[in-house]
Amino acid sequence: MISGLIKLTILAAVLCGSAIAAYPQSGFPDASSRTPGTGGRDDSTFGLKEMMAKQRAARDKRDYEEMLARGDEALKLAKQLEISYEQNKTFSQQDRTRLESLEKVVAKIRKELGGDDDSPEDDAIYANADDEPKPSTLEEAFRFLRSTTVKLVDELKKTTRFSISAVAIQSSNTVIKLVRFLRVKK
Repeated sequence: MISGLIKLTILAAVLCGSAIAAYPQSGFPDASSRTPGTGGRDDSTFGLKEMMAKQRAARDKRDYEEMLARGDEALKLAKQLEISYEQNKTFSQQDRTRLESLEKVVAKIRKELGGDDDSPEDDAIYANADDEPKPSTLEEAFRFLRSTTVKLVDELKKTTRFSISAVAIQSSNTVIKLVRFLRVKK
């Protein structure tokens, strides 16, 4: 009986030793893995979130700067179109290409500002708008195209990458309408 008792005691000691040895491997965080003051939060997760936030801010800043560059490009194209028409009083193939480029650039700006494509219903709604001048000649249309593009670029420069400008969206819509008008009138 004593040998059975000794065997049972040895077995109990081995089981307790195994349980103690297995405890640190159980997945419970030990005191060394916690950073003081973080409530058990892992620093690598915090660092990853901070890094992602910095990358997002850098990407937003880069996108904003690209939008400003597109605005400058649109202004340059509008000025070139106005000068070309004043000199030649006609459209060249290069002018048609510039019109297409201008429309693409301004459409991209409008999309980045949160505006969307105009539907035919929108054109019907705005057809009676008194605040939008209607050009009667091509020369007047080119002047208005340039002045509206200047207004768009000025509005873009007033905004921040955190804001949305309804005036800029409206100006971009007007520029696109003028480009479409000029393409039809050529």
